[in-house]
Amino acid sequence: MLKNYFKTAFRNFKRNKSYAFINTLGLTVGISACLLLFLVIQFESSFDNFHPKKDNIYRVGTVFHNQDGISYSDGIAFPVANSLRIDYPQINEVASVFRNGGQVTIVSNNKHSKKFVENNFYYTEPAFFSIFNFEWLQGSAKTSLNNPNDAVLTKSTAEKYFGNWKDAVGKTFLYSNKTLYTVTGVLKDVPANTDFPLSIIVPFAALQNTYIKNNLNDWVSTFGDAYTFLVLPAGIPAQKFNADLEIFAKKHKPAEYAKDGYILQPLREIHFDDRFGNFNERTFSHSLITALSLIGIFLLVIACVNFINLATAQAVNRSKEVGVRKVLGSNRKQLAMQFLAETAIIVCFASFFAAIIAMGVLPFLNKLLEVRITMNFIENSSLIIFLSITAITVTLLSGIYPAIILSGFNPITALKSRITSEMIGGISLRRALVVLQFAIAHILIIGMILVVSQIKFFRSASLGFDKAAVINVPLPNDSVNLTKLDYIRDKLSSNPDVQYVSFSYASPSSENNWNSDFKFNHSGKTTDFSANLKWADTAYFKTFGLRFIAGHAYSPSDTVREFVVNETLLKKLGIRNPQEAIGKQINFWNGVKVANIVGVVRDFNVNSLHRPLAPVVMSTWKAVYQTINIKIKPGSEKAVLSFIEKLWTSTYPDFIYEYHFLDETIENFYKQEAQLSQLYQIFAGIAIFISCLGLYGLVSFMAVQRTKEVGIRKVLGASVRNIIYLLSKEFTILIIIAFIISAPIAYFFMHEWLKNFAYRIPISATIFILAILGSILIAWLTVAHRAINAALANPINSLRSE
Repeated sequence: MLKNYFKTAFRNFKRNKSYAFINTLGLTVGISACLLLFLVIQFESSFDNFHPKKDNIYRVGTVFHNQDGISYSDGIAFPVANSLRIDYPQINEVASVFRNGGQVTIVSNNKHSKKFVENNFYYTEPAFFSIFNFEWLQGSAKTSLNNPNDAVLTKSTAEKYFGNWKDAVGKTFLYSNKTLYTVTGVLKDVPANTDFPLSIIVPFAALQNTYIKNNLNDWVSTFGDAYTFLVLPAGIPAQKFNADLEIFAKKHKPAEYAKDGYILQPLREIHFDDRFGNFNERTFSHSLITALSLIGIFLLVIACVNFINLATAQAVNRSKEVGVRKVLGSNRKQLAMQFLAETAIIVCFASFFAAIIAMGVLPFLNKLLEVRITMNFIENSSLIIFLSITAITVTLLSGIYPAIILSGFNPITALKSRITSEMIGGISLRRALVVLQFAIAHILIIGMILVVSQIKFFRSASLGFDKAAVINVPLPNDSVNLTKLDYIRDKLSSNPDVQYVSFSYASPSSENNWNSDFKFNHSGKTTDFSANLKWADTAYFKTFGLRFIAGHAYSPSDTVREFVVNETLLKKLGIRNPQEAIGKQINFWNGVKVANIVGVVRDFNVNSLHRPLAPVVMSTWKAVYQTINIKIKPGSEKAVLSFIEKLWTSTYPDFIYEYHFLDETIENFYKQEAQLSQLYQIFAGIAIFISCLGLYGLVSFMAVQRTKEVGIRKVLGASVRNIIYLLSKEFTILIIIAFIISAPIAYFFMHEWLKNFAYRIPISATIFILAILGSILIAWLTVAHRAINAALANPINSLRSE
């Protein structure tokens, strides 16, 4: 029986090649897109699932209560971990982690032979390797990090530094041109699905030899790269321990900072909760996973709708076949199984081709999202399960209704060729399904247009400063080298293509931020908000085109003597007139840095446009400068970069020369949105392609079904334009109905998405007009070929068909 089903199915495909091709192509594209989305969702959902204690691992985050409400940070004060061990002895595993970055120099024959920039340098406490499960290739957690100058490398890092990872143990390297470390162990490379991008691990005790040593007992300062992890025993609920952490904070923090506390964040939420931040500086929210899941489902539904539409449209052509089979003894169940078998064959072929296409497209997807997703059906059994479930679901969704319709024909009516589309309810169903198809496509198109527009806005919006043609060069983190700043300034300024040179802690808009509260105008209380601190020389204002609205720039100095603030800071302090702020005192850290305000600048964005304007305090402080800001003449980039490199090599021969263009750094703030924008464009295009594929099939079928009608109309004087209008009018109306249904749905979801940004575009009517006009135009182009052929056909040929 099964053999007969398959034989009959292949005969039918051979007779209706275009029908089979369109259905197979539509399902192939839909399933391959769905498979790729599944791989992305599976990858993003699997982060750090390989740790045996994953369900009990938590990161201790910081909760800030300020003027603007509640905010969170993944960073923490350094003494927290040790105090947790003392106050809560029942928690056996607590570990502090500090992430840093700097230059690694490989020492060979007492000479500095190779230099590397390492951004994933971790200081960890011993419990780190009992909390987390990272595989050792050489050495062990018990023996490899006992001394402050011990270091453990991952396999790829060891190969990069020393060639063969097996020879790395016993070798030495110099970190930041200060500390000599000896390799005592090698870890297997961390998996791609982890938020711990480890490269080098050294003992936490090594921080005693760094600038951090003065903050190891500081309960006030929160370092963004300092983390505390713990394993919560099974008998202690996280909610109860969070209440204990409130008491813990009040016990240890100074009274004026006790309003800020600590909170547990489950390991399983670190990759998804963007309130805190992440090691990878990349989160993938649950709402994003939901959105991608819905897109995958939508694309499958569109592909299934194509199948149902074309199958019911073809039902009239197969009515005689059904009649003959029923007369010869076939029952309804057998006929239904035959039509389901035909569907299953098409779906199986489509699934096979979809898997091949997905494999071919996956490298492009990895490059686009900057991830390492693999597609291995042997190692990843979930792929086989997903593809099998998808194939069964698509078969049932696509095949059941056509099978029921076809198998239910009355044999006498069928043999008399009296089966029509109206009799099987096909017209109303096909109309509804076309509306569903294009409603889904419209939602994706509107979303795509809006996301692209928001990204375009990010790139073109004014940030309150001039970011064009500015080169940032990181300075060596060595106080001795700061004495060479005047020499560098003079040399750079002598180049006619260099307009301005400035030294600062960071550029105006940066991910490297320093925030602190302060006391204002001799007040005994600290502010209930933090200011963003911009330590920079006096050339900073001209370099970035910052404009004063009151007062003037501070005087040149190596230390803090005067302050400049921005408009937002005055608003936070309740000062309306900028002139009133001049002469007022700002006191940081109980008298450590005290000076008067001498100027007020217009607001500028210190963060990405995800966040609102921040209050800013600016002053000179040479000891903390980390960046050279070089404003150059447009078009002189190549010559100036070569000049800077030669100057750097002669001035800092022991340090690596690096540079970044500020506008490119700022654009990286929106990297994830840009990636998703491209993803949405691709899937919106796929949705339109599948919808139009089905539309083309339906128009082709209609053109054949209405051959006589077209011939009669032409004989009676209808023009080619009239015929094209006849065949395309209905679909145009259906597309407009689909748009009316989809527009409010798209508006709601995109309005919610835009709430993630402090600066956002308005959802204007233009976006919806572009979506509907684009859809109608694409649909017209799709049906044009078949409609024009039908309109140009000789009516004599069509009228003598019988």
